[in-house]
Amino acid sequence: MHRRSTLTHTFRAALAVWLTGWLLIAALDARADSTRRRIRVPILMYHYVSTPPDDADRYRLDLSVTPEQFAAQLAWLDANGYTAVTLDDVHRALTEGYPLPPRPVVLTFDDGYADAYEHAFRLLDRFGMAGTFFVVTDWLDHARPGYLTWDQARIMARAGMSIQSHSRSHPDLSNDCDYDCLVYQILGSAETIAAEIGVRPRFFCYPSGRYNADVLTVVSQVGMVAAVTTQGGTLHTSDRPLELRRVRMRGTTTLGDFAWMLADWRE
Repeated sequence: MHRRSTLTHTFRAALAVWLTGWLLIAALDARADSTRRRIRVPILMYHYVSTPPDDADRYRLDLSVTPEQFAAQLAWLDANGYTAVTLDDVHRALTEGYPLPPRPVVLTFDDGYADAYEHAFRLLDRFGMAGTFFVVTDWLDHARPGYLTWDQARIMARAGMSIQSHSRSHPDLSNDCDYDCLVYQILGSAETIAAEIGVRPRFFCYPSGRYNADVLTVVSQVGMVAAVTTQGGTLHTSDRPLELRRVRMRGTTTLGDFAWMLADWRE
């Protein structure tokens, strides 16, 4: 807690600078209106895209989609007329009435595992689809084994992938953080991504899906326009852009399950 308190002045000053820049951008983009909107878009939530090791525990097994499964899912999307849109597209649809294609889908990946580059990115590129990758910036900063490097993240970003924030170190923001810690975790990670990738993050992913009113306040204060949760669903409303729902992909998700998950909402 002492370390957090010594960061108070620095990060509040940084927050003021960040917020000023965000307000300038918002002033330049005044297309958002007050219309209340509801849209249905499946935002798919992936973690590992790799074959689990022989000694994998139940969590690793549950969170792992093999490259073969993922390739089959992308092929199904392509064959059935789906378009991989971005979270920017979803946000614009909610705030501006931006028209989405008939069968939109968003592909998101949590935590920034190494297989995001080795498998997910390469398969997305093969099918001409974009993905959003939520990274824990300290893990990239410290070259943590099993996770992306900043060089890989930059390659992905140049190829059209979106690199967004998943905090600095993946704490439980709803229980382990006071205000200064929240600013450190949320603004700090966003500043690091902006410095490393050259693009200011606009979207946040709550570590382990945990958040409360204080977390929502800071996410909004630092200029994030929307955030994703681990709550299941495909319906999104313009009055809750910081609580977008997702559809969890599991190791046990068959192609039939996958088709049902997407087809169930659109007919």
